[in-house]
Amino acid sequence: MARDNDATDRRLLALLQTNARATVATLARKLGIARTTVQERISRMERNGTIAGYSVVLRRDPFNQYVEAVVLIATAHRKAKTVIDQLREFPEIVLCQATSGDFELICRIRVAHMEDVQPVLDSIGDIAGIERLRSIMVLSTAFDHSHSEPSTLATKQATALGRGEFG
Repeated sequence: MARDNDATDRRLLALLQTNARATVATLARKLGIARTTVQERISRMERNGTIAGYSVVLRRDPFNQYVEAVVLIATAHRKAKTVIDQLREFPEIVLCQATSGDFELICRIRVAHMEDVQPVLDSIGDIAGIERLRSIMVLSTAFDHSHSEPSTLATKQATALGRGEFG
């Protein structure tokens, strides 16, 4: 985020993240500032790159069934990069992150059916440089904020303001 954005900009951004289709008049009312000021701030943040674009976030299609598992991977010393290069070839792996602690990598796999999980885990376990795996089946998703920026107190307050909970 650009350095010249102030607290009002952050509150405006939080409101836009909650509902990017909100009218300028609605945003102005919630922020307690003039509509022209809101429009000028949005235009400025688009120009300076704070607002990089707008998108649509789709909910999961309830008819598109799949099974997810989280896989914790411990690698041999200095083998994580080589393992990652091989994991990249698995279409079932939708996320791979390096971590600290007992496991160097954490991956999220997505397959069509429960019986498809074990063959993927077996193939991952066969990769040279992997010492051990631990898999955890995902039963449900309580919430997913992976498509939003980390929240600050100002953005949380602006979100609450947008819902009429904070004033």
